[in-house]
Amino acid sequence: MQESIIIAGFGGQGVMSIGQLLTYAGMIENKNVSWLPSYGPEMRGGTANCNVMVSDSNIGSPIVTEATAAIVMNRPSLEKFENDIIKGGNLLINSSLIDSKPKRDDLKVYYIPANELAMDIGNSKVANMIMLGAYLELTNAVEIDSIIEAFKKVFGDSKSHLIPINKEALEKGAEAVR
Repeated sequence: MQESIIIAGFGGQGVMSIGQLLTYAGMIENKNVSWLPSYGPEMRGGTANCNVMVSDSNIGSPIVTEATAAIVMNRPSLEKFENDIIKGGNLLINSSLIDSKPKRDDLKVYYIPANELAMDIGNSKVANMIMLGAYLELTNAVEIDSIIEAFKKVFGDSKSHLIPINKEALEKGAEAVR
């Protein structure tokens, strides 16, 4: 198993957090992982994306040139990264913010209203976790329990009170693609 994921959006959408959580969860499960962040030149609200690999075998390069999946949180990210996904790969679109369809017809496309689902559970900041839950449901790259354990490492004890709502968001995301 090797998952090569592009996660993209604008700053503040939790794009880097998704990448870090996947990477830490992979380490918890003794998998080979890489995380390569990339930021636009803007101080706030600029572009942000990361390349993540989770694999049972060695990883030759942290750069994802042929993604098995992409999680896109905004329209510019869809336009920029759609062509980097392999034929038959998964494209997860935050349909709350993206009103256009991909140009390609050889991808498995999932429209997830992440922002609306986040508001339904009471916290707009968990839209990224909804997208992550959907991705995990489709790929089984890592276990949700490993993501929760990784949450503790990435965000520390001071944010542990947020674990229940983040777990709920992961489950909502999974439901959205079932």
